Formats: sequence, C-alpha cells, structure tokens
Amino acid sequence: MARMTAGGAIFPRLKALGVDYVFANSGTDFPPIIEGLAEAAAQGEDLPQAVVIPHEHAAMGMAHGYYLVSGRPQAVMMHTNVGLANGSIGAINAACENIPVLMMSGRTPVTESDRFGARTVPIGWGQEMRDQTALVREASKWDYELRFPEQISGLLDRAFAIANSTPKGPVYLSLPREVLCEEVDADALSAPATIRPSLGAGDPAAIAEAAALLANARNPLIIAQRGVGTDAVFDAFGDWVARHGIAVASWWATHLSLPTDHPCHIGADPGAAMAAADVVLVINSLAPWWPDKHKLAGDTKVINIGPDPIFNRFPVRMFPSNVTIQGETALILPALMQAVDDAPEHPDTGARRETLAAASTKRVTAERAAALGDTAKGITKAQVSHALGEALVGQPFSVFSELGAQLGPLACRERLNWFQEPHSGGLGWSFPAALGAQLAAPDRLCIATLGDGSYMFANPTVCHQIAEALDLPILVVILNNSEWGAVRQSVSQLYPGGHAARANTMPLTSLSPVPDFTLTAQASRAWTRDVTDPAEVATAIDDALRVIREERRLALLNIRILP
Repeated sequence: MARMTAGGAIFPRLKALGVDYVFANSGTDFPPIIEGLAEAAAQGEDLPQAVVIPHEHAAMGMAHGYYLVSGRPQAVMMHTNVGLANGSIGAINAACENIPVLMMSGRTPVTESDRFGARTVPIGWGQEMRDQTALVREASKWDYELRFPEQISGLLDRAFAIANSTPKGPVYLSLPREVLCEEVDADALSAPATIRPSLGAGDPAAIAEAAALLANARNPLIIAQRGVGTDAVFDAFGDWVARHGIAVASWWATHLSLPTDHPCHIGADPGAAMAAADVVLVINSLAPWWPDKHKLAGDTKVINIGPDPIFNRFPVRMFPSNVTIQGETALILPALMQAVDDAPEHPDTGARRETLAAASTKRVTAERAAALGDTAKGITKAQVSHALGEALVGQPFSVFSELGAQLGPLACRERLNWFQEPHSGGLGWSFPAALGAQLAAPDRLCIATLGDGSYMFANPTVCHQIAEALDLPILVVILNNSEWGAVRQSVSQLYPGGHAARANTMPLTSLSPVPDFTLTAQASRAWTRDVTDPAEVATAIDDALRVIREERRLALLNIRILP
C-alpha cells in the first residue's frame, strides 16, 4: 500500500478533479505540501501546476479570470489567517458573480510541542484565531476544517462538487499543519470523483408559464447582466430576440449577452423600454434596474431566471418576480426560447423588429459620434473605448473593465469580449483577472482597462511580477483621472447642487499626486507609454498591441483622461 502525507495528497486529488493550476502564496503552514510537490517532481508525476503568486488578492483574481474564459474552476492556496484575509476581497467578488473557486489556507498548528508539525516560531501563536473561517464564511457556499488525514480526498471531492453546483461559488477548506503532516493511503488518489455536481435546468411548468407571457407580450423587454452561458446559447439568443423583435438592455452588464450593435440591443439604460413593457424577462441580474429612476407599468409581469434568480444571499432585494426559474442560464434559455418559438407569432413582431433596428442604428451612430467628438479639452473614456474597439477588430479578445473602458463605445460582438468588475466592488480585480484569462487562453488578447485607483488596489508590483514570471503579455490600459471618479459621480448624483459638486476639489476624491505608473511596470521589464494628447490615443494602442504580438511582453498605457 502506497503512503504519503495528507499535504502531499492534495495535488494528486486536485488533478483527478480536473484542476489545472493552484495559485499559491506559501507560508510556514506549507512544508508537507511543498515536500509532497518535490517528491512528485522527483518521480515525474503529473500534477496541477503550482504557481507562486506573491499576494492572495492576485491569486483569487487570476482564478476568477481563468474560469471566465475557460469554464474550468481552479484552486487557490493561502497562508493561514493573514493570507486568507488578503484573499477575502477576491472571495467576495467570486461569490457575487457565482464563480467556483476552491479556496484553501493553512491553519496555524494547534499544538505547542510533542507532535510532528507543532508550533516552531512565534507566528504559530500570533496567527491563531478562534474562528479563522469567519474571514470568508459569508462568501463561501461551504466551509470545513480538515480534522483527520484520511478525510482529505473525500473533502476535496465534496468541496469541488458544491462549488460547481447551481448556484456556483467559492468554497473553503482549512488545513491544520499537524494533520497535513500525517500519512494517508495514496492508492486511490487518481480515482474518479466520488461526488458529482448538481446543475439546475429550471422547472418545466415555470418555463411554460414564462414562455406564454413572452409570446403574448405586446412590448417585451429583456434585461441581462451576467450573460447567457455558452457560445452556442449566445448565438441562439441573438437570433431568437431578432426573430421575435424583443428589446434587450445591458444595464451594468458584467458579461456580454448580445453584440453591442445587434438590432435588438437598446444599450445600457432600460428606462424608456421599461415604462412601455408589459413583460420583462430578467436574466441573471442582481440589480436589473435603478428603482428610484426606472419604473414598471402597474400591470407589468416580471420573469426572473438564473442560478439564483432572487439572489437569496442578499438580505435586501425587493425586485418583483412573478415567475421565478432557478437553474443554469445556459440550460433554461434554450428551453424557454424553444417554447416561445412553438407559440404563434405575435402580430406586433414585425413592427417591433423594424422599430428596434432603427433605434439601434441611431444609438450606435450617436455613440460613435460622441466618442469622436470634441477632444479640445482632453481625452475622454469614450474616445479611448472606441479606439480600443477599433484596434481589436478581427482578433479574439477579452476586455476586463474595472471603471475603465465603456461598453458601447467599445464594440463587442462575441461572448468572451467583455467582462466588467463584479457588482461587489472589490477593487483591484481586472488586472489579475486578465492575467488568469491569458494563462487559460494564451492565443487570446486579454486587456485590463481600469482606473488609476483600481490599478493601485491591484497590487501592481505583484501583478507585473506575475506577468513577467509566467510570460503573460496582456495589455493594461489605465484611464487616469487622478481621482476616485465613481465617488465623485455618486456624490454628484445625491447632491447635484451641493457644495461638493460645486467645489473645485471635491473632498475625499483626489488621488493627486498620482505616481508614475509606467515606472512600476518598467521594474518588471514591461513596455510602457504615457498618453496625454487625444491625437496619440489610437497610435499608442496600435503600438502596444504590436509589442504584445511581436515581443510577447506586457504593455501598459497610462492615459490621462478628463475627470
């Protein structure tokens, strides 16, 4: 019977579960894991690649981005409570967006002597907590602490199955060092998983009810935030809404559900369409509209579909749901679309199609004109977004925008073209997410576009080190306005005529003097350029993309935009 430590058994079991990478920041809790990796390497064993990530926030962001473009969940290993605290923002982001991640962190030894793996240095005392898991419990679907070494394989199976079941999300396993040092039977570590995930496909009766409402609607509206699931469903959904003349709004979309120039796409704001809608289909949208601004007609029926259609993790969410269908969007939508197709065509369908197509053409033309409009005062987000979209035409790309480029001015036509920051707002997401996506899809052009504040939150020195170490030639576009622009906008919305809005410098929003971000990137041999002239934006983007293609290294543009 082959034997190995419980720490050494983790990676072989993760391999059997289909994990490609373990993003890890090691610590004094890792010796049995590291010894197991060294032994496996000496024996030529094929394991998930252990990747050194010098900060856990970056590790969680990379796992997030890897999943977005590959659909394959990965694992993150963190260092006791302090590493778990570093990764907790990433856990919150993953939970908000239903991203499955297997999170693990060591637990400081609980014994002080007389047991192999007991405490040896002062941090063994300093890192002990009464409830370490509390750091990520609210963001985790499941959590547990390894008690006995023989549990390791079964617990990993259970964790992985729960993470990948509807609704998907992060899970957490705590790993005490003494337990990791004990031995287990290694013979069955490569066996198939003992527990399979459960994927919801929706209640057929509810799907039929929703289809009847949509088929009979005079003015149906769809609001979609988190995409439609797969490439096949994305294409079918675009054809379906065009066939039936159904308006689609992308209010605060974190994923693309429809090409930005699709004839049924009405843009981000659903307000005018909502006022006229008699049926609204909400597809996996945490906050599908702005309650104080957007109003439903009195008799409008609302259908909510998605992995968690009423978002029961969130204590307050009062959006109506007359028909609620829980399951994977990619499984519900085909059934719903087919049921509507099977119903008689509504007499208003042709007129709706014509009206929507004309409005879409007008909207796209207006967005382009605004992006190319007056730049006498400086560079705008819309200008950069449009120029970036033009430069990316004809190549596979994924943009990870965090208070950066804008969907609309940046034309996107394929499902993986667009990802926006999670609605949880844990800043510093887009840079490591783009790195993770590049690792998953080396031939895809991955772009992190973010504000100056978000760039600082991303631990940029760490992210640039990762990019160089792993040969991840992404494009980083900083839209630098030297302030917390989102905070300024929020204050101006609440107090449009207030003192803060009228002040030359709004309190608690300025980030001046802004560091020279190009020097941070250059420390890891990245190509960089400062851009201050509107006439140089398109050329700078083209030059950066050429460096990525020809030299295969990260390129960073620090673009100074207007507030």
